[in-house]
Amino acid sequence: MATHQKITTFLWFDGNAEEAVEHYTSLFPGSRVQRVTRYGKGGPAPEGGVMSIEFELFGQGFIALNGGPQYKFTPAISLFVSCESQEEVDQYWNGFLESGGKPTACGWLDDKFGLSWQIIPTELTKLMSDPDPKKASRVMQAMLGMQKIDVAGLRRAHLGT
Repeated sequence: MATHQKITTFLWFDGNAEEAVEHYTSLFPGSRVQRVTRYGKGGPAPEGGVMSIEFELFGQGFIALNGGPQYKFTPAISLFVSCESQEEVDQYWNGFLESGGKPTACGWLDDKFGLSWQIIPTELTKLMSDPDPKKASRVMQAMLGMQKIDVAGLRRAHLGT
């Protein structure tokens, strides 16, 4: 973990932490696994099995734990991916869906492990922050009707066309 990061997101998996980390690091460029810790003799899981994996996505540190079936992910916690273009939105959105993820609404999806992600273009926030309340409202209404965020659709709504 980067020494400057005081708070790290800790993700609880049911035996598939290694698969999840491999998937996440394959989707996001420059990502890497930093450390794998294995269960020892007499632990709550088979000796030698992956207990935890420290990894980075875009320099942000995470820890994945094979903790067992006690806890599941909910949309109450999601990972927000800020995208600079429609192409970047499409890349991540499609990468998650092609591997078994499911779209929800407004740029959110659940990956095949049940973790919620928000794949959001930076332009959404900019357009929704327009000082003209009519323009901002049109953008909000357009976004509410989308699963994957469509930047061109947001722009059309902003202009009222």
